[in-house]
Amino acid sequence: MRNLGTFGIYTFDFEHQPAARVRDSVQELEHLGWRAVWFPEVGGREALTQAGYLLSCTERLHVVNGIAQIWSREAGATQAASALLADAYPGRHVLGLGFGGARRPGVKPLAAMAGYLDELDTHAKESSYPAPRTPVRRVLAAYGPKMVALARDRSAGAHTYHVNTAHTAQAREILGPDAFLGVEHAVLFEPDPGKARATAREHLHPYLNTPYNLAKFRRLGYTDGEIAHGGSDRLVDDLVFWGDVDTVADKLRAHVRAGADHVAVQVIGTETGGSAMPHWRRLAEALLPQQA
Repeated sequence: MRNLGTFGIYTFDFEHQPAARVRDSVQELEHLGWRAVWFPEVGGREALTQAGYLLSCTERLHVVNGIAQIWSREAGATQAASALLADAYPGRHVLGLGFGGARRPGVKPLAAMAGYLDELDTHAKESSYPAPRTPVRRVLAAYGPKMVALARDRSAGAHTYHVNTAHTAQAREILGPDAFLGVEHAVLFEPDPGKARATAREHLHPYLNTPYNLAKFRRLGYTDGEIAHGGSDRLVDDLVFWGDVDTVADKLRAHVRAGADHVAVQVIGTETGGSAMPHWRRLAEALLPQQA
């Protein structure tokens, strides 16, 4: 997993662009020197189909589902698709799994994920298709200590989303020195504090109003007062790094110092259907010369 490099790109952009534009974008990212692209599954394009398309458009780029929702497809379909990608593109696909998809009332995230992993492993053992010579690589979306421990024990490691550097240090302690830790972090190239925080609050609004995210923020020490009304300045500044490119780059490196193996950078503030490519170019100049 260390071959993803220290920094990568996390983007929702490809959900809203035609295939030809996605192809051109991902090829430019590869040309710029980015080693990894992460993308979510949010009810738009199907996660593993999109991963296959991005892999087919590039030669070296690592493509990471961040995440594929476990209830959007049966475990057998997930295992078969990820095995094909591992066989066709050895070492270039990472199956990131997370609790999501069609809701199943009463089922807790930890139990749901453990059960899904059991099914994946069973299908892998009993499948009739050829096993890939390079195994499927998987990571789990994880925030709470028990899910992080599950990621350590049942996958290559953990993928976190919208957390602060303190959480990164806590996750590393649970994971130990060997398991992979990939951290997404949102950034915004806006030097004006008022404008930056207004855009950040708009971006954070859904996450400040969902139960699992609220539990995560409370565990990190944010009070209900800080979470309410769009989030306090402290919370907003911790979750969205804003400013000029050098300021943003320095803040991103704090996750590496706290124990992250890889930081997936999500540029916010672009219009739906637009592209963050100009910002990805600037970030490549600031971050990639030092990439491990």
